[in-house]
Amino acid sequence: MYYLGIDLGSSSVKVALVEKSTGKSIEVVQKPEKEMVIHSPQKGWAEQAPEDWWKYICDGIKQLKTNHNISKKNIEGIGIAYQMHGLVLLDENGTPLRKSIIWCDSRAVKTGNTAYDQIGTRKCDEHLLNSPANFTASKLKWVKENEPEIFDKIHKVMLPGDFIAYKLSGMMNTTISGLSEGVFWDFINDEVSKDVLNYYGFKKDLIPDVVDTFANQGELSKTGANESGLLEGTPVLYRAGDQPNNALSLNVFNPGEIAATGGTSGVVYAITDNLSVKETSRINNFAHVNYAIGKTRNIGKLLCINGAGIQYRWLLNNLQASSYKEMNQLANEIEIGSDGLCVIPFGNGAERMLLNKDVGTRIVNLDLNRHSKAHACRATLEGIAFAFVYGMEIMESDGMDSKIIRAGNDNLFRSGIFAKTIATLTQKEIEIYNTTGAIGAARACAITLEGFETFSKFMKNDYVKTYKPLEDVTSYKKAYNNWKQELELIINNS
Repeated sequence: MYYLGIDLGSSSVKVALVEKSTGKSIEVVQKPEKEMVIHSPQKGWAEQAPEDWWKYICDGIKQLKTNHNISKKNIEGIGIAYQMHGLVLLDENGTPLRKSIIWCDSRAVKTGNTAYDQIGTRKCDEHLLNSPANFTASKLKWVKENEPEIFDKIHKVMLPGDFIAYKLSGMMNTTISGLSEGVFWDFINDEVSKDVLNYYGFKKDLIPDVVDTFANQGELSKTGANESGLLEGTPVLYRAGDQPNNALSLNVFNPGEIAATGGTSGVVYAITDNLSVKETSRINNFAHVNYAIGKTRNIGKLLCINGAGIQYRWLLNNLQASSYKEMNQLANEIEIGSDGLCVIPFGNGAERMLLNKDVGTRIVNLDLNRHSKAHACRATLEGIAFAFVYGMEIMESDGMDSKIIRAGNDNLFRSGIFAKTIATLTQKEIEIYNTTGAIGAARACAITLEGFETFSKFMKNDYVKTYKPLEDVTSYKKAYNNWKQELELIINNS
C-alpha cells in the first residue's frame, strides 16, 4: 500500500510515491520536463494558470502508476505541499476567474505597506505576526481595486494548495497555516482576522471553511478521480505551504528546531512558541503545520536570503569550472577567511532581511597578485554562509532559540565548508537528510492516520551525516566579523 505526495512549485510539480509501511520513497516524478510558464503581463507581475498545475499533477500521477504498475486501489492517502502566498479565485462553479497571482508577484507591495500603517503596526505585529505586505490578502485587495468585475464574481478565495485539494475532492476548504501565510489569521483571537477583512472590505464568506492540517480534508470526487486516475473516495490527508512542509520533511516540529535550505535562494525556518515579534519588516511568522487552537501554538519564523545558491551558480558559469565538486575541492585548498578576500552575496535583488535594500554582489579586498579562483570559491561559500549566520542573528533578536539545524542533502549543504562555517559560528549541529518536499507530503499522511511517532521513524532511513561545530571558533569569528564590517559599510552608504 502507498501514499501519494504532491509538491506544487512555481517551476514544476513533483509527485512522490512512498510505501505506507516503511515510508520508503519508490519514485518522484517531475512535470513538466522543462519549467512551467510564468506569465508577466507587466514588470513585477507573475501569474500562472491553476488548470495547468492540475494537468501536470494528473500527468505525474499517471506516470507513477504506469512506471510501477500500481493499482489505484493501493493508494490510501494524498498529501499536498504547495507554493506559498499565491491567490486563486473561484466562481460558484469552481472555475478560476483569472490566472493565479503567485508568490513572486510584487504588484501589491504598496497596498500591503499602506495597510500596515493604517491598520496599525503594533496591531499587525501582535495579531497577524506580520505586515500585510505583498501577501495573499493584499493581492486580493489589488484585484478588488483594479479588476472589480472579477472581484464581484468571486465565490471563494484560495491558496494554490487549496485549489489542488478542491480539484481532487470538489470541496472548498483551507487550513489555519494557509490562512496565516496569506495574512488572514488573527493569532491573538485565533480566528480569521476581522481587522484585515474590515480594512480591505472583504466579506468573511469569501474565506473557505477551515480544516485541520492533518485530517481527512475531503475524499476524491468522481470527477477528481476520473481526471487524476485515482480511486474515488481516496482521502486528502494533509496540506501545507512549501516551507512549513520542508520543515515537516526534515522532522522539524518543536521549538528550537530549524529547517534550512540552500538552493537558488536560502531559507531558514525556525520553530518557536513565542508570539512576540519585533522584526516583521525582516522576518515572516506563520502557523506551523502542528499549530492547533488551544493546544500547540507553534510558529514558523521564516527568513529568506535571495542571494544564496544563485551566487555560487554564477561563479560556476563564469569560472568555467567543470562542476560544483571541482569548485568545492578548490575551496578546500584555501584557509578560513580566504586570505582577506570577501564576497557580499546579495546580487539577486532586494533583500528583505536588509530592509529591502538592494546592495548587490560585492567582491571586496581582491588582490590580483595573491588571490586565485580557489580563493574566489572559498570566499563565495563563506560569504553565503555568513549571510545565513547574519540572518539567524536577526532571528535570535526576534525570539528564536535554536537547538538543532536540519537540512536536505542537496545544493549548498553538500559543501563541507558551507555547512561547517554555519555550524561553528552558531555552535549548533547540522543534521543532513536525504528527503524532499514531495516525499514529506506523502509521509505526512501517516501523521493523520497513525501519529507523529510513525512519521519520525521514517526519517531514520534518511539520515546522512552531522556537521558538528568546531570548538576553536577564533578564525571563523575573525572572518565573519570582517565580512560583517564590509556589509555594514555598504548598508550605511547605500
